[in-house]
Amino acid sequence: MEKDHNLKLRLMLEKKIAIIGCGNLGLSILRGLLSIKGIKPSNITVTKRNTKTLDYLLNTGVNITNSNTKALRASEIIIVALKPYNISKVLKELSSDFETNKHILVSLATGISINDLEKNTTKSLSIFRAMPNTAAAVSSSLTCICSNTDDAKINNLVKDCFNSIGKTVMINESLMDSATVLSACGMAYVLRFIRAMVQGGIQIGFDSKIASIMVNQTVKGAAELLIERKEHPEYEIDKVTTPKGCTITGLNEMEHNGFSSALIKGIVASFDAIDK
Repeated sequence: MEKDHNLKLRLMLEKKIAIIGCGNLGLSILRGLLSIKGIKPSNITVTKRNTKTLDYLLNTGVNITNSNTKALRASEIIIVALKPYNISKVLKELSSDFETNKHILVSLATGISINDLEKNTTKSLSIFRAMPNTAAAVSSSLTCICSNTDDAKINNLVKDCFNSIGKTVMINESLMDSATVLSACGMAYVLRFIRAMVQGGIQIGFDSKIASIMVNQTVKGAAELLIERKEHPEYEIDKVTTPKGCTITGLNEMEHNGFSSALIKGIVASFDAIDK
């Protein structure tokens, strides 16, 4: 099994990758890719209109250009990390340069369907939608993926690309907007929760540095506990709530103030805000 994994990873590492639109999410993916043992930075090309803002990457060996055409022609896996309102225009400009037997297009844009991407390129192209999150920068992203191809080799290649910066799940395209909210927007929800816990920690006596260390590790531990044991969160909650104890008292106070309800409403509001 390990031998098969190493072989697949080597096949992915041999591919030349372009990240078109190297903003916050593109940079997170780039940092994750650069952290992989065996990656050749020279196989990665990134683009941005103002390349001066990427000067700090010059010593990494990554190719930096403001020409999307140049990046496309030099690469095989094309990750488009542009804002949704820009992607159609850019893809139309690049459409004549896509080669069916060479290129794999991966769009990270929210709300832009595979059908839309096909209209701006060609239906014969292998096209993917992927929704990673900014934890890609520390190789801990969760990336949801869908595609227009049944070719297992191509699907596995793209999965391996994103598995190298975390974990992946293949989903139906109809769930991509939901994936955006739960996984990508979800990073902000969790970070806001962490910030609130730190603020609470300061109020009960800790300085901000110690409170941050305690909260960050506690949240990490809770997530790893659920991942490892595959139990429902309530099962683990029951283990730390005792009759008349401080944990149940705190939980009930949060619920009386709409903690779970506010989070659910926020998730639904984010979903409704996506321009479908």
